[in-house]
Amino acid sequence: MKLFCAQHDLDYAINIVNKAINPNNTLPVLNNILLKAEGKKLYFSSTNLEIAISCSIDADVRSEGAITVPAKLITGYISLLTDEKVELSLTEGVNLTIESSNSHTKIKCINADEFPLIPKIEKGQEFSVKTAHLLKAITETVFAASLNTSRPVLSGVLTYTKGDIVILAATDSYRLAEKKTKLSKKPTEDIYCIVPARTLMELSKIIGRAEGSDVKVNVSTNQISFSIDGVELVSRLIEGKFPDYEKIIPLDKKTEFSVSVEDLSLVLKRVSLFARENNNSVRLNVTNDGKALVSSEETKVGEEKAEVSVKVNGENNKISLNAQYLLDVLTYIGEEKATIILNEKTSPAVIKPLNSDEYVYIIMPLKV
Repeated sequence: MKLFCAQHDLDYAINIVNKAINPNNTLPVLNNILLKAEGKKLYFSSTNLEIAISCSIDADVRSEGAITVPAKLITGYISLLTDEKVELSLTEGVNLTIESSNSHTKIKCINADEFPLIPKIEKGQEFSVKTAHLLKAITETVFAASLNTSRPVLSGVLTYTKGDIVILAATDSYRLAEKKTKLSKKPTEDIYCIVPARTLMELSKIIGRAEGSDVKVNVSTNQISFSIDGVELVSRLIEGKFPDYEKIIPLDKKTEFSVSVEDLSLVLKRVSLFARENNNSVRLNVTNDGKALVSSEETKVGEEKAEVSVKVNGENNKISLNAQYLLDVLTYIGEEKATIILNEKTSPAVIKPLNSDEYVYIIMPLKV
């Protein structure tokens, strides 16, 4: 294998596929990136056996070949090169030589034959969504997925379509986030699948750098693929039945108030310093005088009470919530103002952007 390519392109591609590398891999070859020179392209692939990422760049290929190179080492090394053009070649079978105008480097590699075969995803239901819209949908939902894998379905994000709308929903059973996004191209049949949260987190890093206007999605029986700008991410799907979450979203509006996201976030951050001693529990007391009192219970470190201006419709109300869960949604909601809906003290709190029904977030109340 021998080729010449641009350092910028090489650095970009390596950083893209590096996102599938799991540092806790016990199989050495899974810590490597597969490089394959063929035709006029240099192809890159990586996998952790749950997700696989592949892409390619233009290259002046003098002789074809393939090798796997340590991901951490080559990622760091290529990023530090200053030359515009780089030469890659194989020497002694499993050594990758990297040459630029003022450096000559040899990296010990693993034979490409040891790299696991990445299965091609079957053609299934396909749809497209604008990159910015998908990125926003992921950002506003994935954080609510469970970190505990004892219930696999909760460690994923339910992804399903209704006509020309795709809906993402995630829950850890204490909170729920749902986002509706319009599709650029809808599937011929509605789809229903559970995508691992980590897959979507890695996807968000990729599409955050992408320049393409649409992400193309292909859903087969047990796999899903996302394609944009010549990059493809393939992931397994999670088997199982996602909770019927829609029935727990309150429809009543005993108390509804709007509030500045920035103001409420600042108050919550102060109050939560004292709430940590009490399972992050904060009390929200909303009254018709245009004020909401946010307070912690007195603990061994003290207590905090702070007011924030609100616009209230409905009755006076109060509820105890996990401060971090409320802060999370205020961080990711991406709006200046939010609407919060309260009912009975045992009913979930509903948080939405002001004047929008595309996003909804609910938090289960805490017992006082």
